[in-house]
Amino acid sequence: MSSRYRGYKQSVNPFIFSRAVVVDKVEEAPGVYTYTIRYDGEFKAVPGQFNMLYVYGLGEVPISLSNLPLLKGSYTLIEHTVRVVGAVTKAIVSRLDIGCFIGIRGPYGNGWPLDKAEGRDIVVVGGGIGIAPLRPVVKYVEMFRERFGRMNILFGARSPRDLLYRYELDSYRAIPNTKLLLSSDTPTEGWVHHVGFVTDLIDYIDVDVKNSTVFVCGPEVMMRVAVKKFLGKGFRKEDIYLSLERRMRCGVGVCGTCQFGHYFVCRDGPVFRYSDIEDYFWVEGI
Repeated sequence: MSSRYRGYKQSVNPFIFSRAVVVDKVEEAPGVYTYTIRYDGEFKAVPGQFNMLYVYGLGEVPISLSNLPLLKGSYTLIEHTVRVVGAVTKAIVSRLDIGCFIGIRGPYGNGWPLDKAEGRDIVVVGGGIGIAPLRPVVKYVEMFRERFGRMNILFGARSPRDLLYRYELDSYRAIPNTKLLLSSDTPTEGWVHHVGFVTDLIDYIDVDVKNSTVFVCGPEVMMRVAVKKFLGKGFRKEDIYLSLERRMRCGVGVCGTCQFGHYFVCRDGPVFRYSDIEDYFWVEGI
């Protein structure tokens, strides 16, 4: 895996945690919360990277950054959107409120190759909690809007109440030269957007297929459908990027828990170019 879109490393010793404090907690959906963490000093990361979050006395879990780090003088505000899926994430949601301490180490892995996408149209496809690692992409393109072409944002969830960041979606529509399309797997009263899967929305994008970069994150079955649809539309394999999720313990490619073919998701990913992982991507259970 090329390091051309690898991001930042914070510490010489990757296993040393820094103590940070929770300064805000927002409920996004049932069982899903966004935590704003105050980190003393400057914290650099690129969209798509992740941190290891540690609950003192229990354990740690890898969580992608869900916003761009914001330097505020002597400290940095970092956001993570956490969904309850296991013991550590359950402890984060149930135990940690504003003022609580949390351990943090990172950032790790590769980010979305936004530098290589400059001058091109952008397609962002997120399903469920997979929207979280893509939110910084939207923020980055908004911040440097003149560097990119058209942006199509496709977000979907199982139901409208499961759709993340509902309070800011209207602001995405206000970004120049941007189209936002939303979907819900199930219909509910008052829902005026697409009913079906987020991959259905690929049929309605407005981009130059030959000059576009695609970023996809969500359940693996959703990403497989998305890849097939994009390839069927004429997108190149090299222009499709996916963020994979695997069980991670160390975050630096030492333990081997997240091995994916000859790659380690924590070290060589979590963002991969589809053309690099094509041989493994369609193998069940790998």
